[in-house]
Amino acid sequence: MSQIQQSVDVDVPVSVAYNQWTQFESFPQFMTGVESITQIDDTHNHWVTNIAGVNREFDTEVTEQHPDERVAWRSVGGDSKHAGVVTFHRLDENSTRVMIQIDWEPSDLVEKIGAAVNIDDHQVKKDAERFKQFIESRGGETGAWRGDVSAG
Repeated sequence: MSQIQQSVDVDVPVSVAYNQWTQFESFPQFMTGVESITQIDDTHNHWVTNIAGVNREFDTEVTEQHPDERVAWRSVGGDSKHAGVVTFHRLDENSTRVMIQIDWEPSDLVEKIGAAVNIDDHQVKKDAERFKQFIESRGGETGAWRGDVSAG
């Protein structure tokens, strides 16, 4: 199991950062390798990725979601096994720390080598920086889902 932890400070209020993170279908605009995400219902998404020439499709389930605080998920089905949580921390009225933690299981030799040399960690850091640029350049979120999903 590999674990990735990154954080980025964004110059928007916590509600704006959180609201944007709930717009899963916008992720390809700032996440490298994510070709598309289709929201199936309030807690399920279908992902299509192409990372280092490897195409994957898998579903995720939001396992916990609390407005302006956290979004947690896990993969369901497919050959990509991962889980994660993103938390939102108010720094002041107009800035937020977004903390990302992902646990994943490399499934082939290329992924195992990539994890060993921290390519995955570097990728998440770059995607977090692109999220910062995306949300700050817009000045607001593209939408919001403020539903609450409890663990268990």
